[in-house]
Amino acid sequence: MPRANRHFLAAQIWHITHRCHEKSFLFRFSRDRRAYRRWLFEAKKRFGLCVLNYVVTSNHVHLLVRDTGPGVLARSLQLAAGCTAQQYNKRKTRYGAFWEDRYHATAVEADEHLHRCLVYIDLNMVRAGVVRHPATWPDGGYREIQKPPQRYALIDLGALSKLCGFANVADFQRAHQRWVEEALARNAHGREVCWSEAVAVGGHRFVARVKRDLGIAVRHREITDVGEMFALREQRFDYLPDFGCENGVLRLENALP
Repeated sequence: MPRANRHFLAAQIWHITHRCHEKSFLFRFSRDRRAYRRWLFEAKKRFGLCVLNYVVTSNHVHLLVRDTGPGVLARSLQLAAGCTAQQYNKRKTRYGAFWEDRYHATAVEADEHLHRCLVYIDLNMVRAGVVRHPATWPDGGYREIQKPPQRYALIDLGALSKLCGFANVADFQRAHQRWVEEALARNAHGREVCWSEAVAVGGHRFVARVKRDLGIAVRHREITDVGEMFALREQRFDYLPDFGCENGVLRLENALP
């Protein structure tokens, strides 16, 4: 899967997912989830990371970020993931990997698709059955968006409001709250794999542009229709037990001496 740190697309919005090693519940304690958030804040200060939304669960994290310059995402995620893992392993006298070997990045179009991705992240712990409303999960962006802290805010609320098409923050907050409440009322919080498995999600023109800009890294991926949006996903192949055609060229007369 392509990594965001290998591709810089100016001002692009990325949905980042990163899982703990073997899906272990290494974030089951709140102190470790807070530690990850603190290092994200440090990355914001050091490198200018623009965070639009997030949720830290018990075994993985979701980040919605905006690309602000070459290498910003790479350095930011390396700092947050690396320092969190080092602190955890030192405290637990633990050895071995904390994270899966790579994080996944999905480019998101800045329109109604961004609204949907925002709500999808907010409802992660509702989807997992841990809480009934995202406001009750302390390590998610919903609470910060609705009640911004005076200090140590992670989310760039002004940038998020503009990207979502709102002139001021208060209008965006009301709309954001309404989107979440409507999704909860419709029970529309199921898992949508396109947000964590695709390279890009949005309208067909947007997805085609991302595919063109990423070039050779995504040449084998195909644009698929996933309902009300399009996604750039891995092309699937059927593996059959009959390898007769492939083995046909391995005749004795074709062998090298």
